[in-house]
Amino acid sequence: MPVFTYSRFMDESLLDVSFNRFCDVFGVRPVRIMGTLSFWLLLYMGAGPVAEAQESAAASETTQEPTEPPRVYIDCDRCDYNHIRREITLVRYVRDPKQADIHVFVTDEETGSGGDEYEFSFLGRRAFQGFDYTLTFTADRNATSDEVREEMNRILEMGLAPYLMQTSVGENLSLRYPETGGDSDPVRADADPWNHWVFEVYGGSIEISHETNQSDFDSRWGFYADRVTETWKTRLRPYFNFSFVHIEQEDGESVTSRNHRHGFDSYAIRSVNQHWSLGLFADYITREDRNLRHRVRLNPGVEYSVFPYREATRRALTFVYQLGVTEVDYYEETIFLKTADRLVNQRLEATMSLEQPWGGLEAGVTGSHYFHDLSFYRAEVYGTASVRVVEGLSLNVSGSFEMIQDQLSLPRGDTTVEDVLLDQRELATDFSITGSVALSYTFGSEFADVVNTRF
Repeated sequence: MPVFTYSRFMDESLLDVSFNRFCDVFGVRPVRIMGTLSFWLLLYMGAGPVAEAQESAAASETTQEPTEPPRVYIDCDRCDYNHIRREITLVRYVRDPKQADIHVFVTDEETGSGGDEYEFSFLGRRAFQGFDYTLTFTADRNATSDEVREEMNRILEMGLAPYLMQTSVGENLSLRYPETGGDSDPVRADADPWNHWVFEVYGGSIEISHETNQSDFDSRWGFYADRVTETWKTRLRPYFNFSFVHIEQEDGESVTSRNHRHGFDSYAIRSVNQHWSLGLFADYITREDRNLRHRVRLNPGVEYSVFPYREATRRALTFVYQLGVTEVDYYEETIFLKTADRLVNQRLEATMSLEQPWGGLEAGVTGSHYFHDLSFYRAEVYGTASVRVVEGLSLNVSGSFEMIQDQLSLPRGDTTVEDVLLDQRELATDFSITGSVALSYTFGSEFADVVNTRF
């Protein structure tokens, strides 16, 4: 792995590497080679034409002196900020992107093997305006948190180096690449004896509490079998949930509630191309509090993505259509005088998500209905937004509105207060509304360099 080092004196020699090896060292994708060519020229020619063009463009605006380290804003939900600031000290860290010369925007997406692929977008601001590129790395599912944060720091160091080369700090930078000790065979992918299958058994999530007049027990356990390739995405998941509540009342009587929710989820999704995919979904559930003795569903579907799937971590606009068959046996006779049902329904959903340096948006609308009676339907619209309005001011908003007209499993008879409080029965409703708003404003010092972990 390449390592950037900082010293008080100029290195006596520079490492002479070929262009192809340089691309390998920095993990730059071929499609981005032209975007990073300016960095290559800077490494070999010093402050070349690119730097001159950037300095000229920056002359018309107020920026810091070139002798100062660049100001960096790290935009990352899963980064260890203290570790970054302690280990990478060649830059100044600021608390708001408006104050930054370099905006580092980090997104991540789970891989098929249970790991995470991180994408670092380095966005030039002020004197570095227009100097943008992207680096990625994949963390194995067995990687410890320390291994992940060390690799993140390594990517940050490599990504910041092209900007540092255009400042006075660049005079003391050198590139060190560990020698392999001779010619080596080309890197080959190891054979996978598991054929991309990943298995996870969970038997935890057991919660127990006991008081003088109340005892609670909740447990969840199950099994995941996932297989993800470029062509197929498959899951098999049985699960078992059991909860118990016992309450002693003042009159000596006791109330006991037992609930179980067991089931099996599965799907097989076939990638057609960068815009289309096909899927088959099947599930089974038995659940007392929803009056479902047995419910089996089979739902084939199709999805269309307006943008290529490879851009999903930054932007996505998808449409999903599903047509399904459901077989149900009820514990109790329903309000529609049924003890069993065979139902056919269809479902349409449109979702949009956007992750940008200024914030993120996610919104969607979904609707479904049963064919035997179109008055049995459900429709929902929802959205969340996290936006930096101005420097220091952030706004987080979320909300949803759902119209509910498809509660076919509601049992006949009266529902007691105990049933509701102990979650023994589902209540009838025509709609559901949720919402939240959070506003924060930060002001004061521009810098966030100091690390103090005491107490």
